[in-house]
This record gives sequence, C-alpha cells and structure tokens, in this order.
Amino acid sequence: MTYPFVSVSNNFKIEVKTDFDFDQSNPLQYQYMFRYTINITNTGSVSAQLVSRKWNIKDAKGVMKYVEGPGVIGATPYFKPGDSFEYQSFCPLPTMSGEMWGFFNMVTEEGQTFKIDTPHFHFHIPKEYIDVY
Repeated sequence: MTYPFVSVSNNFKIEVKTDFDFDQSNPLQYQYMFRYTINITNTGSVSAQLVSRKWNIKDAKGVMKYVEGPGVIGATPYFKPGDSFEYQSFCPLPTMSGEMWGFFNMVTEEGQTFKIDTPHFHFHIPKEYIDVY
C-alpha cells in the first residue's frame, strides 16, 4: 500500500492514505465522508505508548475544527522499537475537499512525554464523482 503523506518526528514514522467514501456521503446535504488510514512505526530505540491525539481539520471554506481525546479508535497502542500500528478512521466535511493535521501524545516507560507530528494530509473527491456542466 502506498501512503502519499508521510512524516517523521521523534523517531516515529507516520504514513497516511485518504479515500472518499461515496456510500456514506450525501452531496445534496453538503455531507462528504472521507476515510483515512494511518500507519505509525517506532523507528527509534525507545518504547512508548500513544496516549492521546489532537487533530486540526480545515474545510475548503477555511473553517477550522479541533478534535482531541484519548488514544485512537479506542486504543492506546504500545510501541516497542520496530513496532507498527495501523488504524482507519473517518472525517466528515461540509465541502468537497479539506485538510487535516495534528499530533499524538506519547509516554515512555520512564514517564517522559513527547509528541509525534502527523503529516499534513488532504481530502479530495475523485474527479469521476464531480458533475461537469
């Protein structure tokens, strides 16, 4: 699987792939559902646990929303060196495109905290779904 959006920070690599979910969208009501897959890999030598996340979400009109909370999809994965964790989630938007970025809060076995930044990734409706007049 190719991940078009990639970032590396604090010895963690984050890869993101996005897709438009046609079946869960309702363009007549300006509801567009986008899905994303995130793969997180510990490329360093220190074990750490993902404890929370914060997302910045911007629609095509420039309206910002912020989402933060514990873990990801109800999980707080623990990463030994070399471990990876992949999950899928979604982002509803009122526009046909948007963008998202943020970070994950991590904690080591010794209790040290640090952040790992996600890449800045984009959502777009594929051209075949857009009516051309």
